[in-house]
Amino acid sequence: MKELQLSEAKRSCESIIEAVGAVFVGNKPLLRKLLAAGLANGHVLFEDNPGLGKTLLAKVFARVIGFNYARIQFTPDLLPADIIGTRVWRQKDSTFELMYGPIFTNILLADEINRTPPKTQAALLEAMEERQVTIEGETHALAAPFFVLATQNPIEQEGTYPLPEAQLDRFVMKLSTGYASSVEEESLILKRRIAWHKDDPSEEVQPVLEIAQFLNLQNTVENDIYIDQSILDYVSKIIRETRGHPQVQIGSSPRGGLALLKLSRAMALINGRDFVIPDDIKVFVHDALAHRIILNLEETLEGVSPGNIISEIVESIPSPTEFYPR
Repeated sequence: MKELQLSEAKRSCESIIEAVGAVFVGNKPLLRKLLAAGLANGHVLFEDNPGLGKTLLAKVFARVIGFNYARIQFTPDLLPADIIGTRVWRQKDSTFELMYGPIFTNILLADEINRTPPKTQAALLEAMEERQVTIEGETHALAAPFFVLATQNPIEQEGTYPLPEAQLDRFVMKLSTGYASSVEEESLILKRRIAWHKDDPSEEVQPVLEIAQFLNLQNTVENDIYIDQSILDYVSKIIRETRGHPQVQIGSSPRGGLALLKLSRAMALINGRDFVIPDDIKVFVHDALAHRIILNLEETLEGVSPGNIISEIVESIPSPTEFYPR
């Protein structure tokens, strides 16, 4: 890949991060990870306490990269047809008309996804994996690209429905926005709210790229970022170790390794490289694998977390010291 193309791609990535950061007050690593997921065309689950800007971040990111997006507020009475669509009888013409649901978009903002029953959550399974939906036996392809940015609140259990493991596994990452890290950041949030004169400024956000430009970045990640065999072996060792760890009941699926592969290549491009280094893997290993690991019950009761296990595994496996960029 030519150096000029790399520098242009890096500038485009930096402009996206700066535009999102101009609205959302948060750490740059979080924004870089979200951008990496977008470049990898992967779904992201935001899990954190209320009021930390999860929905705002998802909406601002969708507008900055210029794609069509739709937002669904998940509620207990939401039906699958409310997401994917259904056929409606038109008495005037004596025909059924297909009414497309909000899932027919580029970016779907699934707000508080754990507040809807499993039957409705399952309506997203086919779309998230195969980028298509089936309505009354007929298959319909979704627009390309398509990815889901979902949010959920972990502290309220009443009236919620935990996501099944099969659906969690379809998210390339599980992220947390977190609280402001300093008094200065907390004050900046208040200052920007005064300047906006509204709680949601996302409608005024303008795209910094055209759709074709972002698609080109996604294509570059998929086809032009080299990853050495030694790093592929490194990822494979991490994934396999999660399955053989004595404190783990169910380890990461192969999809976890694919997630690390996609995200690391995207991060390489964000950093202006056309090859992956071990640090590109390490920066995502917790976000991409923690939600795919189920611990033994006794370990959970003793306060052990998947993050503890992943840290132990990464420390026990030596990073590749020789990898050869093209």
